[in-house]
Amino acid sequence: MSLPLLLITCMLLMSLSSYAVYAVDKRAAQQGRRRVPERTLHLLALLGGWPGALLAQWRLRHKTAKPRFLIVFWLTTLGHVAVVAASIMLR
Repeated sequence: MSLPLLLITCMLLMSLSSYAVYAVDKRAAQQGRRRVPERTLHLLALLGGWPGALLAQWRLRHKTAKPRFLIVFWLTTLGHVAVVAASIMLR
């Protein structure tokens, strides 16, 4: 498997995982149960799951009203995109 295909596959799997974890956290919030730590959500985004996290925020309307969370999320996302872009350009 080529490196670009491997990266795309990893990002897809991490995005699916991120979406699923956001959905679990949303349901836990609605039911008053124990929540997924924000640090876990940020780690999933950092590891390549930011597209799934972004989709979950939009579709599930989850974590969209917490400015501090969103700032960290967008910094994480921009950092991830910058590293991937730099690695592609330096190739």
